[in-house]
Amino acid sequence: MDVHALCAAMPGATLTFPFGEDTAVYKVGGRIFALTGVDRGQSINLKAEPQDVTGLVETYEAVSRGYHMNKKHWVTVQLDGTLPPGLLEELVEDSYDLVVDRLPARDRP
Repeated sequence: MDVHALCAAMPGATLTFPFGEDTAVYKVGGRIFALTGVDRGQSINLKAEPQDVTGLVETYEAVSRGYHMNKKHWVTVQLDGTLPPGLLEELVEDSYDLVVDRLPARDRP
């Protein structure tokens, strides 16, 4: 799964590099919904509901609390192919939706 294509396909998504050229940061309405490596792409940080963070971390070995992020609201997903089919796509969409839902109506795509 190409996480870059998945993130870029979200409506109104923009790709930025505020942390340097090695870290791709995807935003919507100026707010981050995903961070991942540019070349290696071994993991991706995604926003999640606090209760979902705990459940995901307890259920999937490839999911941990967000690396360098608020551990209550972010998860880090290892892109090692061990997640069930469709789960990564669902997590990216959920992260995107959480950010869009908090945007002022005028800034929503």
